[in-house]
Amino acid sequence: MSQVPERSEIDTEDTWDLTSIYPDDEAWEDAYESINGRIEELRAYEGRVTEDPETLLELLELQEELLREVSKVSSYASLRSAEDTRNQEYQAMSAKAESLASATQSAVSFLEPELQRLDESDVESFVESEPTLADYEHYFDDVLRMKPHTRSAEVEEVLAELGEVAGASSDIYGMLSNADMTFPTVERPDGESVEISQGNFTKLQKHPDREFRREVYEQFYDEWDDVRNAVGTSLKNSVRKDVKYARARNYETARKAALDGPNVPVEVYDTLVDTVHDNLDSLHRHAELKRDALGVDELRMWDLYMSMTGDEGPEISYERATEYIVDAVAPLGEAYQDRVEAGLDSRWVDVYENRGKRSGAFSSGTYDTQPFILMNYQDDITSMFTLAHELGHSLHSELAKDAQPWQYADYTIFVAEVASTVNETLLTHHLLETIEDDELRMHVLDEYLERFRSTLFRQTMFADFELRIHEIAEDDGALTPDRFDETYRELKAAFYEPAALDGRIDREWMRIPHFYYNYYVYQYATGISAAVAIVERILEDGEDAASAYREALALGGSEYPIDVLETAGVDMTSSEPIESAIAVYDEYLDRMGELLDQ
Repeated sequence: MSQVPERSEIDTEDTWDLTSIYPDDEAWEDAYESINGRIEELRAYEGRVTEDPETLLELLELQEELLREVSKVSSYASLRSAEDTRNQEYQAMSAKAESLASATQSAVSFLEPELQRLDESDVESFVESEPTLADYEHYFDDVLRMKPHTRSAEVEEVLAELGEVAGASSDIYGMLSNADMTFPTVERPDGESVEISQGNFTKLQKHPDREFRREVYEQFYDEWDDVRNAVGTSLKNSVRKDVKYARARNYETARKAALDGPNVPVEVYDTLVDTVHDNLDSLHRHAELKRDALGVDELRMWDLYMSMTGDEGPEISYERATEYIVDAVAPLGEAYQDRVEAGLDSRWVDVYENRGKRSGAFSSGTYDTQPFILMNYQDDITSMFTLAHELGHSLHSELAKDAQPWQYADYTIFVAEVASTVNETLLTHHLLETIEDDELRMHVLDEYLERFRSTLFRQTMFADFELRIHEIAEDDGALTPDRFDETYRELKAAFYEPAALDGRIDREWMRIPHFYYNYYVYQYATGISAAVAIVERILEDGEDAASAYREALALGGSEYPIDVLETAGVDMTSSEPIESAIAVYDEYLDRMGELLDQ
């Protein structure tokens, strides 16, 4: 029987090295106590922020000192918790870290309301008197921009203190889906038993035996049906939290509040949704091509992940995947390539799935640590592309930290999802141009088409769903599991018109953790659009375009995201990058159709 291993069964070299943050849990506890004892130092500046330039600089530097250490404390606890979500000790550490972060933010919540007493001329005068404050000019601009949506110091403190409990819906959902839910064991066609998990569900949906795929699909979604009311209540409260926080900050909608944070115009969201809806014929063409390739009368939901080649595809070991990825990023420059290779050799990556491990994948880390990448590697092409994706995030962070001071090293998700998808696109191009194995080439092409489908189209469908359920809440409508089902099914039917829907797919919304991230998912779709445009420029113009792209990554958060992408040569306020990406998708569909005909 194929079972998910325990954490203790994973080889050390295949795990990330958290001792690079703290050597052990005792050191973490010491850091926690130290920072907890210093939080009150921040409160000493309340009422004095604009007293004089020197006082303001003192506070900003103290805030940086404390928040950098809080970030390390939070990162260590969160990563330990992700290793095994069943471990109560690390769950407790993570909760303590969240409380510490919330308390620190609360202690300095007066800063921005007091800063907003200044106007632009006051800020210029402060900078002239204390030149070091020039390092914060973009920060000051951002703070003053948010003046209409910032409340009094007292209200801001309350909102900051509520940050810990405001994430309760997401925390509960995460524990339910990652730790408490146990999925059935099914028998493969060869007689081997395999336990379904969040990590392997998609891989199992790529098995060539259609009846096996159907059984996995049905048992997986039947398990979700057993927690239907719990997940529905969790998502309802998460949406209502978004709405109430937006209203507390004088925004008309939760979407405007979410997009105003990174200063992304709402029109960017609408343009994405409208442009994708206008081009659903391309997605329908993909579905029809897959139906014909699989030789089925109608495409069912358990066929969607199946390769058009008709089989699961060749195994790609983790070691082989890293070789392909390092070679693929060569167009981004030797220094970028060397850094990817060094990171892979330095235990950035927690490679394989283990029982209780958080599902999915992510890249994490702080200004003062190395990157940390969580994987649930499955020895397949999809996992290889996911690794390339997360390495894009990690290298983005490294380049931004190299070039920027702490206050600008972080960057918005809007830009982050470009960096990750550039790596995926370069990997596709490299493999299609260099490998001689025809079977692997076809699977690579199929994988990229699938990632296009799931990133541009599927994430836009998610974004539309997210918008619709928030609008229901904003109109004081009832958000029930039935309403979620109805809304989701309507979109699924439009996006997958050539396929046959069934009742189980209506509840797919239940397994998507990103719906708890407050208008997050649309950025995957804008990200792939920008990434395709950037890669096209790099492949055509060479080092000049690569240099512009690296410059954009190095900007971190020192400019607004729309301006950062303009540095890389992409205008995301127009529909052009989205239409261009869909044109590339159509071109790859043509190539796949030709290969299938052969």
